[in-house]
Amino acid sequence: MRKNAWFILMVLLICTFLVISVSGCGQKETTAPATDKGQEFKVGFVFIGAPGDAGWTYTHDQGRQYLEKKLPYVKTFYQESVDESADVEQALDALARKGCKVIFATSYSHMDSLIQVAKNYPDIVFMHCAGNKQAENVGTYLGRDYQPRYLSGLVAGKMTKNDKIGFVASYPIPEVLRSINAFTLGVREINPQATVEVNWTATWYDPGKEKQAAIDLIEKGCDLICQHQDSYAAQQAAEEKGVLSIGSNNDMRSIAPNANLTSSIYNWGDYYVKTVEEVKKGTWKNESYWGGLEDGIVALAPIADKVPADVKAIVAEKENDIKINLFKVFERARA
Repeated sequence: MRKNAWFILMVLLICTFLVISVSGCGQKETTAPATDKGQEFKVGFVFIGAPGDAGWTYTHDQGRQYLEKKLPYVKTFYQESVDESADVEQALDALARKGCKVIFATSYSHMDSLIQVAKNYPDIVFMHCAGNKQAENVGTYLGRDYQPRYLSGLVAGKMTKNDKIGFVASYPIPEVLRSINAFTLGVREINPQATVEVNWTATWYDPGKEKQAAIDLIEKGCDLICQHQDSYAAQQAAEEKGVLSIGSNNDMRSIAPNANLTSSIYNWGDYYVKTVEEVKKGTWKNESYWGGLEDGIVALAPIADKVPADVKAIVAEKENDIKINLFKVFERARA
């Protein structure tokens, strides 16, 4: 019996040793290099509208998708239809808690909330579109939308027949005022008799209100409608009423194939890629980026065939002069 007891004891000791050995091997495996999934670099976006607006938010979402395509290690998250201050803070905080290393807020109205939230996450880079406030971990970015706006004004000035052009505008903030002024300069350069009447809506995205604002202008005699809105409602009004139009943010030809002559557009993708790569490499700085036609962040959509060739030639020449810094929209030669 005693021999059997010693035999059983030896077996137990050997089994215990084997268990400890296997357990030790398991612990070593947990320190293996991280998988590709573990290398994910999370990036967040806060949109003022929904990607389906075919305008401002649509272009930012296209940039988000472009970012994921160009940088496969990036995983993006977004919050849509975020406008009110409390909602902005909640959306930014949610993206931060998801582990996003960079967060892009895409509306002027997001600015003050972003500055407050950024204080709570000093290790996260926050980027604000169209803003004028910065911090150590907050940068700003925007395109010189007024450049293609000026070019579209050249087209509008030539194509109006009764010299009355309507402009459906959102809010009188610097970005919008620049676009109206640049557009008007283009109009008057090619047609000094033409006038531009602005109808303010105090909205970024309210299709019903924006469409009615365009109709009101048409009923006043405007035979061409331009816009600075997130929706394409003004284009629909022009199409339905048989007048011409110029779009905003995105190429809106498909929305109004008969009315639309061209659009001032944004291409955010390359800038998003550049920013994320800089953050990942540790070379990012909180600059205020304001790119133009030469960067490709803004552009003029293809001009409709109904626009005369001589006008297209003028637009192409002016566009090239802007790109090489030979011509500036808001500078004129002094006598």
